[in-house]
Order: sequence, then C-alpha cells, then structure tokens
Amino acid sequence: MRVAEPAPAAATPWAEIARPTRPSRLAGVTVAGFQGRGADVVDYLAVPPPAVMLAVEFGDGRLVVEDAAGRERRGSLAAGLAPGAARVRARGGVGCVQVRLAPAAALAVLGVPLVELSHTVVTLEDLWGRDVARIEEQLHQARSWEHRFGIIDAALARRRDAGPPVAAEVAVAWQRIVTSSGQIRVDQLAGEVGWSRQRLWSRFHSQVGLTPKRAARLVRFDRAAHRLAAGASPARVAAEGGYADQSHLHREVRDFVEMTPTVVADQPWLAVDDVAWPDHPPAVPSSAATVR
Repeated sequence: MRVAEPAPAAATPWAEIARPTRPSRLAGVTVAGFQGRGADVVDYLAVPPPAVMLAVEFGDGRLVVEDAAGRERRGSLAAGLAPGAARVRARGGVGCVQVRLAPAAALAVLGVPLVELSHTVVTLEDLWGRDVARIEEQLHQARSWEHRFGIIDAALARRRDAGPPVAAEVAVAWQRIVTSSGQIRVDQLAGEVGWSRQRLWSRFHSQVGLTPKRAARLVRFDRAAHRLAAGASPARVAAEGGYADQSHLHREVRDFVEMTPTVVADQPWLAVDDVAWPDHPPAVPSSAATVR
C-alpha cells in the first residue's frame, strides 16, 4: 500500500524515500524511511557510513543483509561502525525506517558496549528482544511516515533514558573528528579534551568501538567515497582529502570495503545519501592536519 505523505519524499529506481519534517528530539539521531517499489528483488552493496545503523522493517517484504564476513542476517538489523561493505537484498516491496546514530547516542540506545558491535551486523531482536516485534507491528499499522518516525523516536528515547551515558570527552572527541573530516591529529584531540593519548584511546575504543585513529580514518574514507561518487578524480580526492598520495587512498578504500576507488565511485547507495540524509557532513577538503 502506498501511504499519503506529509513528509517530503523522493524516489530511486528501487524505493521511495521519506524524510521527517522535523529533526529527531534526540541529539545524534537522524532517520529516513524506505518503501520498496513493486515485487522486484533489490540487490546492492551498502558502503558503511560513520554511524551506527539501525533498520527496522515493516510490511510483507523481507530485508536480508550479508555482512563483509559473509554472515547473513534477516529482518530488523543493527550494524556497528565500519562493518565493511554489506550486501543488501530485499524482496516484495519491503519497507523500513533506517536510523543513523552517532556513537554518543548509540551507546545509550543500544545498551551494549559498541566494541561488541564493531565490524558486524546483528539482528535488532538480539539487542532489544520482544520489543522489536511490537515496534514493527506499530510501523506496519501506521498510516503516514510522520507517524512512523514518531514511533521510532519514542522507542529510541525510552532506551536512551535507560541506557548508559557516553563520557562527555568521548562525545566531544567524536564530534571533532567529524567536523575535521577525519583530519585532526590524535595528540591534538587528546589535548583538547584534557586527556592523555592513552586514556583517550582506551575510553574512546570501549565506548565507540573503534580507536580514535580508526574512527578518523572511517570519517575520512566516508568523505572520500562521496567525493568519488560525485565525480571527483581519485588523484584530486587524495590530494584534498588528507591522503599522502593516490596509492594511500587506494589502500584505505581497499581496507574499508575491498574495492578500488573507481568501483566505489559507481556504488548507487552513495547517491541515495544526498536524498535520504541531506544533512550529512559535506565531502569537502579540510585544512586540519592529518591524523597520526
């Protein structure tokens, strides 16, 4: 069934995409809605963003994700930071609300150390139990995307209020990594939050699931991938994105998604970001120093 929309919507060849008219009341949370078009099978590679991802499905279709290690998960899912390129398949016009969580929000919402989710995809039921089926049913019965977004926002708020908080210094460090496009030095980062490099490494890794350096590389890779998809040459992306040279960019892309920069540039999911997540940080050069 096609739902009448008060929220702005757009379309891709395989799905209609809806965005909420208002931002989430939770800091570090952004959402988008996807409704499959027809009964065709959708099959694509999803390039990992610098966010913890949730996909809460509804309707008669089925979402299937195969992570970088070849493990297959079905239904509503959660993906930790840097899981590698995941193969996503959907059949039967599956609908889902996809949520992107900054690590500061994800720790409380998911209620488990993010290091346990790093580099993997798990079923959301493994984290939230029977509550997932109830949320899926509410989404299925909702008659508008705004209603669905409200259901998700309320569910996330309940879990955030009951979950463990992230250290303020870790939240600040993550934000600085994002705003610097992954090009701030770790020594500078530690100095700005008032911690030693070792303490920053330990606390950041336990609460975010990646080391500060790996997190910065992921953010830098995300900017590079979007610039490649926008048509910039690998040489230019390397020169302006904080990479030592084009070979360095090639190695980093290979490390995260086992593709070449040219192949990454052709991934259709990157183009969806500009529709589903128009507020994601732009892929622009940064004048900050490279992380070391």
